[in-house]
Amino acid sequence: MSKILFADANSDYNTASYVICGVPYDGTSCFRKGSIFAPEEMRKVSYNFETYNHFFGINFKDISIHDFGDLEVAEDIDTTLEMISGHADTFVSDGKIPVMMGGEHSLTLPFARACKKKYPDLGFVVLDAHLDLREEYQGRNNSHACISRHVIDEVTDKYASIGIRSGGQDEYEYASENRIKVFSAEDVFNSGIENIIKEIRKVIKGHVYLSIDIDAIDPAFAPAVGTPEPYGITPRDAREVIAAFAPDIVGFDLVEITPAYDSGNTAVLGAKLVRDFIAANAKARL
Repeated sequence: MSKILFADANSDYNTASYVICGVPYDGTSCFRKGSIFAPEEMRKVSYNFETYNHFFGINFKDISIHDFGDLEVAEDIDTTLEMISGHADTFVSDGKIPVMMGGEHSLTLPFARACKKKYPDLGFVVLDAHLDLREEYQGRNNSHACISRHVIDEVTDKYASIGIRSGGQDEYEYASENRIKVFSAEDVFNSGIENIIKEIRKVIKGHVYLSIDIDAIDPAFAPAVGTPEPYGITPRDAREVIAAFAPDIVGFDLVEITPAYDSGNTAVLGAKLVRDFIAANAKARL
């Protein structure tokens, strides 16, 4: 259980619209470990920001947010996913919007599944540098490198990824053969994020789960990530995606920050994106 609450998460569980939870697990991380420390770091730096969000025109004093603390995890990923699934199901069935702070990207799956159970029309949008379409990686089929494949196979085929610039040849072939909506960072640079969003809106309508792997953003802005890839999208691109889909988002996560690899700037960005999601979604619900 975290000793520090996310800033402005002052509501009790029963009255809250948003439930924040941390999942400090990085057992399948394969390059840089350390995302277990991200939930705590994002909580600490969340106090840097004003209560009033000028961009979205809303005050966090008017938003009911509960910080559930960190969920208990196990040593292995399969058991960890089972353990957090119960919490994810409860949050969603209780009418809350879950805001999960990882930890590694494999942790998204139980929250996306929980949202799908309640919202059968669910679409899934992910910001990521990597395709993550492998069936298994390093002997694990629940690796962080397999999350998008699991979502497409087990949750919803209403799927789109933004910021992609890395993947195995077989993953690119799989995406092409199955006509998966993949928008690279180059696509965003060349076409503009607004046009990418319009393209996604043609196939994803209704409820949305939004997952942000922080490595979608260029390492110049977010260097402290598990698997950094140059030539990424910008923080403003990420905020545009949040703003565009906010009215329809029923679940959100931000994952893969490894705080030890910078002086805190990536955690600051992560906390800000979490706050921007809550502000944008709450504004849309007024």
